Amino acid sequence: MINKVKNIVIIAPHPDDETLGLGGSIAKLRDQNYKISILIVSGHLPPLYKKNIFKTTYKESLKAFKILGIDKSKFLKIPATKINEVPIAKLNEKIFSFINKINPEIVFIPFPDRHIDHKIVFESSMVACRPINSKCPKIVLTYETLSETHWNAPGIEPIFTPDYFIDISNYIEVKEKALSQYKSQINNNISRSVDAVKGLAKFRGSQIGKKYAEAFKVIRIIS
Repeated sequence: MINKVKNIVIIAPHPDDETLGLGGSIAKLRDQNYKISILIVSGHLPPLYKKNIFKTTYKESLKAFKILGIDKSKFLKIPATKINEVPIAKLNEKIFSFINKINPEIVFIPFPDRHIDHKIVFESSMVACRPINSKCPKIVLTYETLSETHWNAPGIEPIFTPDYFIDISNYIEVKEKALSQYKSQINNNISRSVDAVKGLAKFRGSQIGKKYAEAFKVIRIIS
């Protein structure tokens, strides 16, 4: 299925979510000559963060994108944790507009996890990907974000149970290199580090008999 597509869109709530969730898959698909575009919805902006922090993460993300081979990127520059203050119809339109211009067959969206921004971006992305015409994405997958996705309350909130895996055994080093560009975000704490990301990739790989993998939850596949 994936081998037949040409355009892929990734919707990321924040800079680094794309690399945490599917950095290896991005590099692999790009090597197979697919065009990959990414929309970063939110950023480290006032009032929660100082403007210079956004400039830092913006530069870090561009370095990571270059390593991964991202073809096109756009930043909506909505302040982090303030996405819920944007009128939902306006946010839906911004995400839909980005997807519609590229007309991808595959869209990756964040799993609705502990982070409020992830939940809202998931909801708007689902609206933007509705199968209401022939241009709708044929494949929609959610990705996991380490340090957020696995903190949902079992039995009360949705739990990430993957049913689609991509072997990234040959791309784990590319993912590590891209992730390392986010020096302001990725550090040595237990839940958000290169080691933790590699550990998760190794676990996902063990689930499919591979050395390293990234896991996804299928929303829709139209063949």
